[in-house]
Parts: sequence; C-alpha cells; structure tokens
Amino acid sequence: MNFGSAFSFPFQDPDWLKKIMIVAVISLIPIIGQLFLLGWALDITRRVIHNETHLVPDLDFGAQLMDGFRVLGASMVYALPIIVVTIPLAILSVFAGDSPDQATLQTVTGIAGAFFGLIVIVYSILLAFLLPAAYGNIAAKGEFRAALRFQEVIALVLAAPGAYLIGLLGVIVAGLIVPLGPVLCIVGVFLMSTYYSMVAAHFYGQAYNEAIRNRSMASPQVFPQ
Repeated sequence: MNFGSAFSFPFQDPDWLKKIMIVAVISLIPIIGQLFLLGWALDITRRVIHNETHLVPDLDFGAQLMDGFRVLGASMVYALPIIVVTIPLAILSVFAGDSPDQATLQTVTGIAGAFFGLIVIVYSILLAFLLPAAYGNIAAKGEFRAALRFQEVIALVLAAPGAYLIGLLGVIVAGLIVPLGPVLCIVGVFLMSTYYSMVAAHFYGQAYNEAIRNRSMASPQVFPQ
C-alpha cells in the first residue's frame, strides 16, 4: 500500500484540473451527477487494479453512469441488514407513543433500540471493510454480480485486512479535506468532493491488489481468474 500516491496521483495527469472540474460540474446535477461521480471513481479503482499508467479517466458519461448504478446497487444490498433492523424499531416507536401502556412500550423500545443500535454499529464497521472490497470486485470483474459474491468479498478482506484498514484510514484523512471546499466557494465543495472520491477509489484499488497478492492465504477457488 502506497499511502501518499493515493493523494498525489491526480496531479500527475497533465489535464488533471480540467478533468476534475468537468466531473465536479457534472456532479452538480441532482442524483444523476452523484451516480456519475460514483461510476467515474470506480473507473479509477479499475485502472489501479489493472496497473494502468493513466489513472484519471476521461469522460465516458454513459459507461460511468452505469458503473454508478452498480455501485449504488451494491451499497443498497449491503445496507439491507441495517434497513431491516431500523424500520421495525421506527414502527415500534410510533406505536409506543400512542399506546395506553406507553411506559412499558417505551421501555421495551429503549432496550431494543440499544441492542439493535449496537448491532448496527458493529455492522457499520464491517461495512467499512466489505464495501471497498465489493467495489473492487465490481471494478475487477466488470459486473454487478461480482459484488454479490459474498464469499469472494469476505475472502478479499480476510486476505489483506491491514490493507483495507490503511485504506479506511486514508479515506478518513481525505474526508478531512472536504470541509476546505467552502473556503474556495460553492464550486470548491464539489471539487473537494471529487478529489475525495478519487483518493478513496485509489485506496480501494490498492487494497484489492494487495488482497490478490495475498490470495495464497485463501483457497484458490475463492478468486477465480
């Protein structure tokens, strides 16, 4: 894992400013712009995995938008356990407020909320490792189904937990840069958000490659060629 290269690689492209500004402007489009940004970032992950020289992609709106839908779909699938837990709790909270036995139901709701809240916290930590591996698998295999091969995704994390941890720390550091955007004006927010996405994507690609290099630690069938 090369921590510094994830932050410096955008500036090695002679057209880095033009490319980032174009993507930042497109990301201003509600919903579609954010989906495009997800797909454009996935293109960076793909290029890192394939060890390409030019890591900052040119604009390919249609293909990158479709990749954005794949990333969104994977995120929703992996978030389903959290949704399954939180919706019943929300419904129970509503009934607790209208029930004649309000005190008892509120107590039950509070206990259930604390218990399932702990589960959500633990699962959210797991997601911080699983989602980058799922994104890497999509980028490497070029299909949405790769994110749903849960055995492969888990094996990636287990093959290189340190790499995914470093990637997580790097993404946190990159997140500290985004608040600088307002200093540059409204467009600066989107420029910083685009840069954040680039850094995260680079870390995801690096972690994937590290996991593949360490795949001898796992069964060869887990990572089909």
